[in-house]
Amino acid sequence: MSDVRITHIGGPTALIEVAGWRILTDPTFDGPGRTYRFGWGTASRKLAGPAVPPDTLGHIDVVLLTHDHHADNLDDAGRALLPSADRIVTTMAGSRRLGAAALGSASIVGLAPWGGTELTAPGRPTVEVTATPCRHGPPLSRPVSGEVTGFALRWPGQRYGVLWITGDTVLYPGVRQVAQRFTVGTMVLHLGAVRFGLTGPLRYTMTAADGVELCTLVEARTVVPVHYEGWGHFTEGRAAVEAAFTDAPEPVRRSLHWLTPGTATSLPV
Repeated sequence: MSDVRITHIGGPTALIEVAGWRILTDPTFDGPGRTYRFGWGTASRKLAGPAVPPDTLGHIDVVLLTHDHHADNLDDAGRALLPSADRIVTTMAGSRRLGAAALGSASIVGLAPWGGTELTAPGRPTVEVTATPCRHGPPLSRPVSGEVTGFALRWPGQRYGVLWITGDTVLYPGVRQVAQRFTVGTMVLHLGAVRFGLTGPLRYTMTAADGVELCTLVEARTVVPVHYEGWGHFTEGRAAVEAAFTDAPEPVRRSLHWLTPGTATSLPV
């Protein structure tokens, strides 16, 4: 179990395959062209579709859903996929909104920050899932932007540390605590510097510079950017991320690893 395979499907959506487990993050499979409302007068247009259609994915064991109430993390096609998964892990609020009755045979687990659950199945290693803090906007924005979580995944045989999915968050003390609690081997880094015209300069996800600062603190061996393209409210794309990492300390520059959308890539863990 020295490698994990990750396929970046688009936006925050990725398929993580390890030791027989097939784990999908934040399912977004709608086609481009539609404008989605996020509440409180904010909206965004989807600019690109998924690199992998949902009907070609095959069976999904677990969906890790950082939050259910924004369409750039769970859109209509992604929501339709949820009942076909065996299990969904999300926020406490998300588990209440989704409700077991709407998920068919899928079970749902809601986690508070630093709460945990285990993924178990015959013939596979146990994967420990720990919810990590997120704040999806500036101070005091949680009542507006809602509850969001990241996920730290630990399984036997990891050489470099946990696999951490940051979730949609700004850089704040809660996120920095991850470096104090875990050694991180692989970091799936949500970026995009999300902004809305209605709220001016306020950011709702990390900028590229924030990402560099967090990566310098965490010292992950491998950093995989996601959630930086395909939507109108992302204000920093790949070029901005690459520029910021160019000026980063050498170990951070070396950690940056771009995935080709739709292509499964093996990464050492």
